[in-house]
Amino acid sequence: MKAVKTNAGRLLDAAGIEYDIIPYEVDEEHLSADHVAEQLGEDIEQVFKTLVLKGDKTGYFVCVIPGNFEVDLRVAAKISGNKNCDMIHVKELLPVTGYIRGGCSPIGMKKKFPTFIHESALLYDYIYVSAGLRGLQIKINPQILITFTEAQIYPL
Repeated sequence: MKAVKTNAGRLLDAAGIEYDIIPYEVDEEHLSADHVAEQLGEDIEQVFKTLVLKGDKTGYFVCVIPGNFEVDLRVAAKISGNKNCDMIHVKELLPVTGYIRGGCSPIGMKKKFPTFIHESALLYDYIYVSAGLRGLQIKINPQILITFTEAQIYPL
């Protein structure tokens, strides 16, 4: 099903990449990956969340991690070439990425930021990432996502 087109979907289409758009029921009170995984009927380990951080040296970068993980800021800083980093404030998300909380995709942000994807993504034939809209997930082969986003694999 590719009825709803998001920026992420249009970019994947333009590149001739195979993926599926999977809708789910949005709960404004629960934008967590747990809720998304439950709605999709999938393991939380395969539902990845996209986090945007800002380093003290390199500026913005993106971490894509399993829904049941928290980002380790020390590791994130180290892999991104920073001494320190922090998650950006939710009010910065839209101006920086073009996406809102609960609908931030690693594909098609306003600018191309360095992207780091958790190594566990490679354990699966497919993973889910936000399609760039609350209520839509992209089901995609992780290796294809890594190549397309020019991401690096790290144990975040």
